[in-house]
Amino acid sequence: MDLEKAREFILEELRIRLEPDLYYHGLHHTRDVVQAAMEIADLEKITDRESLQMLETAALYHDSGFMNVYKGHEEEGCRIAREVLRDFDYSNTQIETICGMILATKVPQNPRNHLERIICDADLDYLGRSDFHAVSATLFEELKAREMITEKAEWNRIQVSFFESHFYWNKSQRERRDDLKAAHLASIRRILSDN
Repeated sequence: MDLEKAREFILEELRIRLEPDLYYHGLHHTRDVVQAAMEIADLEKITDRESLQMLETAALYHDSGFMNVYKGHEEEGCRIAREVLRDFDYSNTQIETICGMILATKVPQNPRNHLERIICDADLDYLGRSDFHAVSATLFEELKAREMITEKAEWNRIQVSFFESHFYWNKSQRERRDDLKAAHLASIRRILSDN
């Protein structure tokens, strides 16, 4: 596995090819998910080098499908991974493990193993972070640009519903994010009740 070259390739592709109105799903989100995945892997005591490299690769490629499609981007990201990772000396088995992680991030999430649970938590790490409101605002703007949503009240109702069904898969993530996540949910509910 030549992770360095695989990373260099996809970061450049994302930089060039992602639409500028992907306010949430831009290159910054990919970098954020990579960082969160590595932090969670450390908290979960993942030390195996190959597992860590596959996890980072999956985080790097998990939203690459947005270069070509909006709906079904996970499947497209998996197709891209299958197409290019062989060029970076990834085995078929490693590529399929990476595709499993990419596909696990599709909402509703359905991870089947520890690495898939880690990337799922990394992808939605912001729900329990102090920058939640700023990040959430970028997703609202992205959906609005695609005419998938029109008003803030509707967005807040969607967020409440999403929060109520979401949970972090890993104990370490629940311990570090659940309290602030609950506070964010309470603040969105307050905004809705005040309107």
